[in-house]
Amino acid sequence: MVSSVTEGVKVSVKTEYQSDYSSPLQAHYVFTYRITIENASDYTIQLLRRHWTIFDSNGTVREVEGEGVVGLQPVLEPGEVHEYVSGCNLRSSMGKMAGTYLVERIIDGKQVRVTIPEFTMVVPYRLN
Repeated sequence: MVSSVTEGVKVSVKTEYQSDYSSPLQAHYVFTYRITIENASDYTIQLLRRHWTIFDSNGTVREVEGEGVVGLQPVLEPGEVHEYVSGCNLRSSMGKMAGTYLVERIIDGKQVRVTIPEFTMVVPYRLN
């Protein structure tokens, strides 16, 4: 698991290879990642947008940008946590992702780009 903190907002990521949904012979590798967002700041925040950069070890780089996460724009009071699971497919057996969330403080509308720490996605047999 990797974590980072930006202005009191902690983002942690854990990945898992999904062998049942992958097909290595067809260069199709599926990974899920569990994101935990913890509001350790003194302010109520709302997650508005996400931006991802996805690096595949075959040299492909993709960007994904949009509103919220898995269809939600969660509001987190101080001390609250929001978790969700999403996924990524690669054309090779390893890659990495990193990104940012755009969050807004409810009290004054200040927007902050929260870092999503870079994390790797590696098929388990590549680790041996």
